[in-house]
Amino acid sequence: MWIDSLFPLLVIFLVIVAPIWLILHYATRNSVSRRLNSKDEALLEELSESAQRMEDRIRTLERILDADTPEWRNRT
Repeated sequence: MWIDSLFPLLVIFLVIVAPIWLILHYATRNSVSRRLNSKDEALLEELSESAQRMEDRIRTLERILDADTPEWRNRT
């Protein structure tokens, strides 16, 4: 007898509450995983510094080549 009164509640839960619950659960899980953690931020900062040093080296090499061989850019 009490199962007959529990069945509509179970159906309502499975049709309305459970899908909304799952959608919100995975939406919050995805938003958390998109954020950078401290390890990723440190790696990103290190890569940025490395790229800046590489850019400085390239500029230095281009200045040296410009002074040594002015027409080096026109070579094929």
